[in-house]
Amino acid sequence: MEPVYLTRPFRLTRLALAASTALILTACGGSDSDDPVITADNGTPPGTLNRIATLPLGSEATGLFVKEDGELFLNVQHPSGGNTTLDARGNVYKFGTVGVIQGMDVTGHFKPLSAPETTAEKEVVRVAAGYYNVLGQEADTWAGTPKFGLGQIGSADDSVLITDSDDPDFNGWVEVSEDEGYLFTNWEARPGGMSRMHLIRDGEGNWVASGNDVTMVDFSSVGGTWVNCFGTVTPWNTPLSAEELYFDDTNDWNDGSQGSAQDLADYLANEIGTDYDSTFPNPYRYGWIVEITNPTTTPVPVKHFSMGRFSHENAVVMPDQKTAYLSDDGTGTVFYKFVATTAGDLSAGTLYAAKATQDAGTDPSTTGFDISWIELGTGSNASIETWIADYDGVTEATAAPSYITDEQVCDWAESKRGIDLSCDADTSIDSNPFADDRPAFLESRKAAAALGATAEFRKMEGVNANMKRAEEAVEGTDLVPGSVTTAYAYMAMSNVNSTMADGSGDIQLVAPDGDCGGVYRMPLRADYDIDRMEPAIMGGPYNGAAPDNTCDVDNISEPDNVLVLDDGRVIIGEDTGEHENNMVWMFNPEA
Repeated sequence: MEPVYLTRPFRLTRLALAASTALILTACGGSDSDDPVITADNGTPPGTLNRIATLPLGSEATGLFVKEDGELFLNVQHPSGGNTTLDARGNVYKFGTVGVIQGMDVTGHFKPLSAPETTAEKEVVRVAAGYYNVLGQEADTWAGTPKFGLGQIGSADDSVLITDSDDPDFNGWVEVSEDEGYLFTNWEARPGGMSRMHLIRDGEGNWVASGNDVTMVDFSSVGGTWVNCFGTVTPWNTPLSAEELYFDDTNDWNDGSQGSAQDLADYLANEIGTDYDSTFPNPYRYGWIVEITNPTTTPVPVKHFSMGRFSHENAVVMPDQKTAYLSDDGTGTVFYKFVATTAGDLSAGTLYAAKATQDAGTDPSTTGFDISWIELGTGSNASIETWIADYDGVTEATAAPSYITDEQVCDWAESKRGIDLSCDADTSIDSNPFADDRPAFLESRKAAAALGATAEFRKMEGVNANMKRAEEAVEGTDLVPGSVTTAYAYMAMSNVNSTMADGSGDIQLVAPDGDCGGVYRMPLRADYDIDRMEPAIMGGPYNGAAPDNTCDVDNISEPDNVLVLDDGRVIIGEDTGEHENNMVWMFNPEA
């Protein structure tokens, strides 16, 4: 199949930008495959941290996904509109960008990339080897593309443009063959979006989009989505997109603080500036893990109410196809586990929340936590849908309390625990105000805290594991028996401050470098259970007086995306304002 190349009717083309740009970059410290400075080395010892990519000014490193052949998908999220430098392949980075690093097998070993120094280096994507291949940028269209371009989110019937996002996030690759596949990319907006790009290799080995099959996924069957963040691909090859709520109290949905809910109402009404109340969105229909079924034909989204509603950053399903771990982004958040009733089917199961018991120390670099699990409830998409429907009639004008109240969550928790709790004023053990466990699924964070789980994590970001390594360690399937005895899931904690360092509760760290965050690892036990969380690498040191890089430029800062390779090394992408340029790192953990 011959590629159909893109057009850009919504902004200046690269050619026009080239004509107006004085700075032409030919090779900036590893941004071009002919750069002689970057060569393979002989491996990296345990504890080594190497920089493998730097991002343009203003942008975050998102969308990390490693293909089987070692090619790394990497997005440039919301770069600075002031970037003007062209890289060696003619790209300028002032728009949200979806791309892949080609010519570098990231499962190999490479000499580290330097931090950018010149303006030209700071305004482009630089990689340790190979080159960064831009697959598409915000608002790009191809011949054959439907009405709206890449990252542009139309109304439910695609009649009007609701929002234009420059925030590409998660990338999920569904391979068809060595030279063909489908790339699913989240666009983090309100309402949310996801693109699907049919990619093929051209005659020169470059990945290019097939223009007759590039589209935004249709979410109208589930009422649209909200802030599609990170994600993973399941063991059965379907992308999982995470809806990140960004607020703690459901009643805030009605008070105007969630202003973009008007955009969601417009999405549902298929018109701009609709009467808000007429299509007022039920907040309980947003904040879920969304599975994209039929990914290579006509994608069908399924919201998994069974996996809980909170500020989802990510969910990763273990090789047993039943156990999943889920991260909750924000301040005072919860770590969750879900166990499906049936392998390969996330529509029903049991939701758990973690209780953390801190080690004796308080230093984030050495202090870990024992983890136990508190059962929140068992439910199915179908049963939870009936509870959600109870709130479909609520509008902006409906008198508060409109939704599940804190008192009701407390009473529900007292009935489950059989004790009086301090979350309400009375001293009696109250009965469940519902005939069901709806607080566990509709108000998962509050329900978890009321049942005694730890709700103190801070900016909990990507959670991930290497499926091959996990299966080898847990089920003993390695070709050389016993050669892989331990596998870890990894959790990025963008900050280790605030509720993790406030001197109260389950987590009481002393973290002068807490703004720089860190990455935790969690050994996978029998049945893929996690009972321990320990620091793998912490960012810092922090220097608030530094002009550009308040967290050490040669260490991680505010980690976000994490990937784990077959050999146990970890790729870490940053979402930080503490580095002038966000970076991607390769970390080789201590044994």
